[in-house]
Amino acid sequence: MEKKLSDFSMNAFSLKGKVAMVTGANQGLGMAYAVAFAKAGADIFIPHFTDDVSEIKGLIEETGQKVKFLQGDLTKQDYIEQVVNTCLEEYGKIDILVNNAGGSIFGEFLEYPDSAWQKLIDIDLNSVYYLSHRVVKEMVKQNSGKIINIGSALSFTADKKCPPYTASKHAVLGLTKVFANEVGQYNIQTNAICPGFLATDVNKDLRADKDFYNKITNRIPSGRWGELNDLMGTAIFLASSASDYINGWYISVDGGFQTTL
Repeated sequence: MEKKLSDFSMNAFSLKGKVAMVTGANQGLGMAYAVAFAKAGADIFIPHFTDDVSEIKGLIEETGQKVKFLQGDLTKQDYIEQVVNTCLEEYGKIDILVNNAGGSIFGEFLEYPDSAWQKLIDIDLNSVYYLSHRVVKEMVKQNSGKIINIGSALSFTADKKCPPYTASKHAVLGLTKVFANEVGQYNIQTNAICPGFLATDVNKDLRADKDFYNKITNRIPSGRWGELNDLMGTAIFLASSASDYINGWYISVDGGFQTTL
């Protein structure tokens, strides 16, 4: 039966009763995604590498939602299996997966070490595939799911001194299309968020370089670098039923950076 326009409800944006796994959400951009989901009603599971989880734990608990953690290395296959099994033991399902964990190692291209290349490809690309491939098997069983990959402004262009990060962020968009094509038939949507230049603790040294800061700011029609809360609405949208007919695509949250020369 054809749905009527009057059938639409703002409840389409609710994540009440959902379980969201957000990798690396104890810091940075991942923290914004996790808090957004909790505010929309989801319980949270956070695989993390670094030790401190106190801030995100407090932020999630303030919303009244549950949060669980498991520390380890996503480049290790046994940890990936442990992550999935532990989340299922805690919550019984996985409705949303955000592949946020990653890193960057800068260096001169001609001297760039193979070890740095391999390390970054393993966390920024390979872990995205392996964790998604494992989680999607659980989503198929429940005939629903949302996978959100995290791209970058460098998913569309290249910058100097970060070859594996740039290459992996291009590839993440390809993986997004692969999963959309392969598992869309099971009511699983796979999309990506591509953050632009956001003012975070990670890039405070870059922003202290006035020439670089002004060069980037002048390319952003909004006239400012983004804040973490600029990501939250997009994350909720892609995790909710409001985006059920969006599959294999990306949303750039960049203030218009891509529109300019």
